[in-house]
Amino acid sequence: MADLYEVPLVLTPHPEGGFTVTSPALPELVTEGDTVEEAIANVRDALAAVIELYDDLGKPMPADLRLTVNGTPIRFESVVAPA
Repeated sequence: MADLYEVPLVLTPHPEGGFTVTSPALPELVTEGDTVEEAIANVRDALAAVIELYDDLGKPMPADLRLTVNGTPIRFESVVAPA
């Protein structure tokens, strides 16, 4: 199983539409999308790029972002719109 990370995210709306996603814990993580859903979906690729960058630089990922999953619930926050 691949490592899991709990990464704090900040969604910033653009006046012309769309959103930028950044992380205060990983300044290198930056992505965007036309909708909230698209922006959040793009986080996976952005996180993979950051992990690869850290590996290439020999820089460890912040230990407090790594989750140990062994049957325990994972806490996360998400933007949810009513149907």
